[in-house]
Amino acid sequence: MQDGPLIVQSDRTLLLEVDHPSSDACRTEIAPFAELERSPEHVHTYRITPLALWNARSAGFTVQMATETLQRWSRYPVPAAILIEVTEVMARYGRLVLEMDDRHGLVLRTAEVAILEEVCRAKATAAHLGTRIDPTTCVVHGNERGRLKQGLLKVGWPAEDRAGHVEGSPYLIMMKDPADGGMSLRDYQRRSVEAFRAAGDGVIVLPCGAGKTLVGIAAASAVSAQTLILVTNTVSARQWRRDLLAATTLTTDEIGEYSGQTKEIRPITIATYQILTTKRGQLFPHLDVFSAQDWGLIIYDEVHLLPAPVFRFTADIQSRRRLGLTATLIREDGKEGDVFSLIGPKRYDVPWRDLEGQGWIAPANCTEVRVNLTESQQMEYAIAEPEERYRIAASTPAKLRVVEQLIDRHPDEQILVIGQFLDQLDAIAARLNAPIITGKTPVRERERLYEAFRVKEIQTLVVSKVANFSIDLPEASVAIQISGTFGSRQEEAQRLGRILRPKSDGRQAHFYTVVTRDTVDGVFAANRHRFLAEQGYAYTIVDASSLNRPPD
Repeated sequence: MQDGPLIVQSDRTLLLEVDHPSSDACRTEIAPFAELERSPEHVHTYRITPLALWNARSAGFTVQMATETLQRWSRYPVPAAILIEVTEVMARYGRLVLEMDDRHGLVLRTAEVAILEEVCRAKATAAHLGTRIDPTTCVVHGNERGRLKQGLLKVGWPAEDRAGHVEGSPYLIMMKDPADGGMSLRDYQRRSVEAFRAAGDGVIVLPCGAGKTLVGIAAASAVSAQTLILVTNTVSARQWRRDLLAATTLTTDEIGEYSGQTKEIRPITIATYQILTTKRGQLFPHLDVFSAQDWGLIIYDEVHLLPAPVFRFTADIQSRRRLGLTATLIREDGKEGDVFSLIGPKRYDVPWRDLEGQGWIAPANCTEVRVNLTESQQMEYAIAEPEERYRIAASTPAKLRVVEQLIDRHPDEQILVIGQFLDQLDAIAARLNAPIITGKTPVRERERLYEAFRVKEIQTLVVSKVANFSIDLPEASVAIQISGTFGSRQEEAQRLGRILRPKSDGRQAHFYTVVTRDTVDGVFAANRHRFLAEQGYAYTIVDASSLNRPPD
């Protein structure tokens, strides 16, 4: 027995002792191949899953590295069954290969006849396969490359895709020299671009505030072909345009916007997921933008939010280079496997706290403030239908008083108040005499308010979930979360990320969540906090009454 921080159990769970002096180093090494499940105060539970192992394998993480990591950090001998299972599951990746054959085009090939026989007969994969050329090779139907990869993942034989990518129409995208006002790539940004270039597809996972947009621009410059960039909303599209103009020699005439307001197809086109998924009858007419040009690269911003219609079309365009950008691969619908098979494996990841330690993102203090329902509200909550209980708990007026107290504690900070329910946000905005941004706010007004916040003409801004994604507010240093999308961990990641841009004076960011105790609000908050713990953030729980005392 050794004094390690990890206990490896035969049910594929890993127990990490948080207070152990080596826990941070251990967490960093197990993160590539194990997923966090539970994170109370002293012991965090991870689980080794096939998808995590295959993601690690595709990123160059070997079986030997995984097994040695477990043995190095484990307090007790690692169960032999776990070492065998890790070895065998990781070994399944790449035994089937997708590649181009000079005579037959796209084929699925293996050195093991029995594996190909199995997938040719499986319901999830058979329809995507064509003629059997020989015992170890099978033709893949025309546009079935993506759907076949999805099916192979389901049957437990993830293929290594070596079929390559079409070049697309070349288009020079030059990065400006930093001496001429351009942006220098940080080491981790450079490494992430290099990892993408080596593979030609895949996902880059970087914290909010770590410069994912610049990574996307540098990747586009490296490819230098006509590029389609997919974003969450029009405000994000305009921000991408500004960043492209700032970082490259592109002009406004070379960058098109394809949104609800504008329909431009240019060599570099930025389209919103919203317009692409707008239906007309049973059709999605705007998805034609995917085939409007000979794209050499498609960038999926906030790829963890990819809607189903875009997934379906992406399955048809596997010959195009694809880059996904995200702060977290968590999907509440469990579709991480679709991101893996259709966009590509995770090519680069870096822990949030590592970048904080290097000064690239701001340190954050996370606090949960708990409030109580009044007796009358408790009765209203008790007799309400289950679907109404969260609104009642999350929207209690007690939270308005807490928001005021928290703002008073940070008189010189730029503050975001973030919530889910519009009537609650309207009430808080009126009480604070602060501007509000929701989905109903016109794009031009949103941009005006964001800019006023950036230049500190506005100190406090009330925002709905439209501000969760791709909004650059570098001086925001306090976020007060009053309600959210149930227990969404990815939303927690995005909201924390709003305040993680490094501050000019190096000050700490503060992330508050106001929660109603003894209600479903607290249950959802506990699930959301799992993300914070996964990234190494501790959070303090305080009672609202403590805010009456002066801050430390």
